[in-house]
Amino acid sequence: VKELMVFFDVAVFEIILAYLEKRDWKEAFFSVLPQRKGAVPLEEANDSSKHALSGKEDEHSDSDSN
Repeated sequence: VKELMVFFDVAVFEIILAYLEKRDWKEAFFSVLPQRKGAVPLEEANDSSKHALSGKEDEHSDSDSN
């Protein structure tokens, strides 16, 4: 548990440093957060879930037009 707290402390510190450099909280957060976790902004997550639901339909309509 102690190691996890140190990790969070370091992550928060890195996010603050990134904010000071970028002056944008969203960019700072996502530049520090590991990409392998697949985190996306909430509005993009909502958009991608809509695309995931309709993606199969789009693939069929695209292949029909080719």
